[in-house]
Amino acid sequence: MKNGQPKITKLDSITEIHRTLDIPGPTHPLITLLDTREESINLSKLPVSYVTTLYKISFISKLGGKFRYGQGYYDFDEGSMVFTAPNQIVGSTAIYKGNEGYSLIFHQDFLQGYPLASKIKQYGFFSYTSNEALHLSDKERATVSAIFSIIQDELNSRIDDFSHEVVIAQIELLLSYAKRFYKRQFLTRHAAGGTLLTQLETLLNNYFIEQQPAVKGIITVQYLADKLNYTPNYLSDMLRSLTGLNAQQHIHEKLIERAKELLSTTTLTISEVAYQLGFEHSQSFSRLFKLKTKVSPVQYRASVAAGT
Repeated sequence: MKNGQPKITKLDSITEIHRTLDIPGPTHPLITLLDTREESINLSKLPVSYVTTLYKISFISKLGGKFRYGQGYYDFDEGSMVFTAPNQIVGSTAIYKGNEGYSLIFHQDFLQGYPLASKIKQYGFFSYTSNEALHLSDKERATVSAIFSIIQDELNSRIDDFSHEVVIAQIELLLSYAKRFYKRQFLTRHAAGGTLLTQLETLLNNYFIEQQPAVKGIITVQYLADKLNYTPNYLSDMLRSLTGLNAQQHIHEKLIERAKELLSTTTLTISEVAYQLGFEHSQSFSRLFKLKTKVSPVQYRASVAAGT
């Protein structure tokens, strides 16, 4: 371990989390709801960095200040939500004065037998980072708080078949609202979206101008996300809200645009064009080109030469 890097602790169970927080054991071994309004719960007791096999949905219901994005501030004070999937490295939560909230933590096995067990993997926001959190308006915060209250009531009562089903339904409802609210957040950020699209276009253009494909291969979503300080999923979701295309589709659009330019203005062979674009095999380039344009590179070049 390099100097300065915190040790990563593994917490494999709900019971281990309760033990680490020095609070009584959970009422259910596969799920718990931590209410930070309770003085006994101090989330800063958790390790600085830790990884679990659990899902975690954190909700800060009371948070002072205004949410800032880029150079702009939005017109309401907001709480926030952060979603964590199993085997992701997370950090402890500092307790700031006046903050209140919940952390719902559950094991994948709690979902077994319900459609949510497979469906939960489709929610991309579980791979967002904390700086890509969901920021809530007052109305949204009230909706989320009500759902957490229902879950809390169910978990505090005797768990039976019905309460299990109710909790599963509330988790699914919570995730559905999160999906809707993230969509709203992307739309709220449309003003900043123009800058994002400009930055994206510049990155794509520079990658080809600097002839990086021949050295590094085809530009990747991860490369763009790293340059723009987003996770790949968040970048794709935000681009989709702005243009209808995800990050990979934007890359494909730029590849085809550049391919058409090379095919129509140079005498490079198809293999050489593929190499210039970063493809290891010309067949892969030809397949993508035909998929996107309905004609092969050879047919496209011939049509340009014929003026059709």
